[in-house]
Amino acid sequence: MSSRRDFIRNAAVAAPALGAAWAQRSPNETVNIAVVGFHGRGREHIRSFARVPNVRIAALCDVDERLFPEAIAEVEKLTGHRPATEIDVRKLVERKDLDAISIAAPDYWHALMTIWACQAGKDVYVEKPVSFTVLEGRRMVEAARKYKRIVQAGQNMRSAAEVRAAMRLLNDGGLGKVYRARMELVKPRGSIGRVQEASIPRGVHWDLYLGPAPYKPYTPNRFHYGWHFFWDTSTTDVGNTGVHHLDVARWGLGKNVHPVKIHSNGGYYAWDSDQETPNMQLGTLEYADGSIIDFEVTNLYSPPSRSENIFYTSKGYLVGDRGWKAMRGVFNSRDRVSAAGIDERATNASFPRAAYTPVPVEVREKTVSHFENFINCVRSRKVEDLYCDILEGHMSATLCHLANISYRLGRKLAFNPQTEIFDGDTEANRLLTRKYRAPYVLPEKV
Repeated sequence: MSSRRDFIRNAAVAAPALGAAWAQRSPNETVNIAVVGFHGRGREHIRSFARVPNVRIAALCDVDERLFPEAIAEVEKLTGHRPATEIDVRKLVERKDLDAISIAAPDYWHALMTIWACQAGKDVYVEKPVSFTVLEGRRMVEAARKYKRIVQAGQNMRSAAEVRAAMRLLNDGGLGKVYRARMELVKPRGSIGRVQEASIPRGVHWDLYLGPAPYKPYTPNRFHYGWHFFWDTSTTDVGNTGVHHLDVARWGLGKNVHPVKIHSNGGYYAWDSDQETPNMQLGTLEYADGSIIDFEVTNLYSPPSRSENIFYTSKGYLVGDRGWKAMRGVFNSRDRVSAAGIDERATNASFPRAAYTPVPVEVREKTVSHFENFINCVRSRKVEDLYCDILEGHMSATLCHLANISYRLGRKLAFNPQTEIFDGDTEANRLLTRKYRAPYVLPEKV
């Protein structure tokens, strides 16, 4: 394999030419894509791209070779085409027969895979949260812009017609000024228990799996979905699932800037296990104008599972997830004040009470899947048509990272939204990035 320096230099020369070539392609020409990571979410990537016309799933990439036979068979069944296979994403992005890659690998791999693909002239679909740290997200945006790549963040609630209609109602002022967004996510998960170190299974490339994370001995709890529960590899459930709803919260508030104050607490309760990350987390993110996002994420026994956003406005409220209910409020007047002033005999019952009337949430468009929207933009080269460009992904992932930094430090934080650092707070600034294990290192310049 060529050195990373040579690879990056050659890719930088090739990328503009690739972009120009794409601009001349017909919408009917085949887009060749590779899916990276398909033990869980990646299977939905395979099935979704198989439904998009003129898309060929040309390759599959995973560090667990045991997964290949079943995945290859599924691609063949869905598309009639047998994909190539790779275990190393660095070799994958060097392939000349690929136009794009779709990343469903663990969060801590997202940034390196995205940047390497952009440098190689590939477009990218990357799952949420797009990054593992704030600095990674910024580098991903820089790479996408420098190499003129289409990079879609996998925050797919943005593609749902009902969600788009609800956000349009808020952003157009249909319910007045939005001053607060609340996100509630109840997703019970059982204990992962405690397991001993074990031999690395045959066909599993453990060093490559860990990539930029510190090397740790193999245990089943750290592999596949288990990586969600360890600080070396996890963004907590705030980043794992909560990012969808924090993204919608930011969208509804109309915020294209970072918050300035952050506080998050919680803990790990009830279970005895290897898990390091919290299974209950609360927090508040405050913007410079005083508007706030507050959230609750829990994996423990709770009233019925729910995931929803609530928006509080000057004229009412909006609540929902995929389906939405908007209500406009009005205070009924009561005769409490006489010519002489306040009637001191008035009781609490005499104060005005709110009454609500429904406000229609008008759906004007059909849902186009996040995957199809990505392919449409790969063809058109119009970044502005992406449902969730990488910059939007970075802005929303940063909410999760800031909440987790506050949680880990056990205190409130003040953030500079322009410089993306904590002014004068060395301890917090260390957590804006991570120590990378060579050779899986985030470049200082993309």
